[in-house]
Amino acid sequence: MSKLKVLVVGASIAGPTAAYWFAKAGANVTIIERFPKLRTNGQNIDIRTAGVTVMRKMPGMEAAVRAKTTQMEGVSFVRDNGRPYGTIRATGNPDQQSLVSEYEIFRGDLAQIFFDLTKDNENIKYVFGEQVASMQQNEKDDGPVTVEFTNGLPTSEYDLVVACDGATSRTRAMGLGCGVRDHIKSTNCWAAYFSIKQDLLKGSKVAHGYSATGGRFFAVGPDPSGVNRVTLMGIRPRDGRDATLPFREAMKRGDDALKQFVAQRYKGAGWKTDEVVEGMREARDFYASEIVQVKTPSLYKGRFVLVGDAGYAASFTGGGTSLAMAGAYLLAGEVGRHKGDLAAGLKGYEEQMRPIIDDLQKVPPLVTTIMAPQTAWGIWLRNHIFALITWSRILDFVQKFFASSFAHTDKYGLPDYEWVA
Repeated sequence: MSKLKVLVVGASIAGPTAAYWFAKAGANVTIIERFPKLRTNGQNIDIRTAGVTVMRKMPGMEAAVRAKTTQMEGVSFVRDNGRPYGTIRATGNPDQQSLVSEYEIFRGDLAQIFFDLTKDNENIKYVFGEQVASMQQNEKDDGPVTVEFTNGLPTSEYDLVVACDGATSRTRAMGLGCGVRDHIKSTNCWAAYFSIKQDLLKGSKVAHGYSATGGRFFAVGPDPSGVNRVTLMGIRPRDGRDATLPFREAMKRGDDALKQFVAQRYKGAGWKTDEVVEGMREARDFYASEIVQVKTPSLYKGRFVLVGDAGYAASFTGGGTSLAMAGAYLLAGEVGRHKGDLAAGLKGYEEQMRPIIDDLQKVPPLVTTIMAPQTAWGIWLRNHIFALITWSRILDFVQKFFASSFAHTDKYGLPDYEWVA
């Protein structure tokens, strides 16, 4: 294991986590990222269950995360006149979280924390502005992988290639010999994320969520810097139609086309949407993506392996970050535990991860219907039911039902490994 040469593709959350643990196991790691610098934009995300377990195994990380949390105290859901009809708040106990996490952090801030934890490690090398052009494994899959790059990094051999480049991973397509959208399960949902200078919350640390007809859901949350963070979503029923195709076509044309698409979609949606759309046009941190699940028949092929969204994007469950952190930890741990037998280590990784993936990919029933009813009648009914359960304290039981898959920090009992460093 001390001489293992690992290539990690993707410098977001899964990639640096994998690099951290492989370096702890004595490997030499190269991380490549196709963007010219670290991406520090994106939505608010949660660290839960296995993610909290892994975080607490990394010295200094929990304190760094707590220093960068969104400081959001809860979420109020409002009518088109801005009046709230129900509020969900954090439990105050990070080991038994509600639908609002005690470890809620912006994706870019978490990416920066991981980068800062790994950038000065002598066994980890970052290369930005680089992509994999091709990979070649021998027929028996028992030798190193030859990797060619697109932007000047010399062709090299690696003992293991780890794809951490997201749900639409191009590296997955190369490594598994499939199409980019193979193994992607559409949820018929997209989301756009950005910040606006106007404070729609008037200083409150409670986020606001609002639904409009046609499956439009928008949330505005606090940011410690003083701006508001916004999420706009388009949610359509999962009825066999590909409702995200227009979104993907706009994405191919760049951010201006995407902003125009989102603006048109939210035209006349009510409440504060006009102000939000106007702020979106000026936003420099705009980011948008399709929300999907990824389900592959295997997490590895030969000496190529998937970690994070590239192998098991979780969609609406809120478990994507925790899956990525757990996967990175278990992969390096299992490979290190089976020193000299990489195939056994990869098999161990698959066996450890499958139950966690199966659990955290479970989408709570009716979640899209509850988030974004399609009709005015559906919104009225949802609002009144939610108001009733909030007023009656039934919400505590509802949260336990919906949050059962991500509430308990030690739910999965991750193994402890012996590390070289």
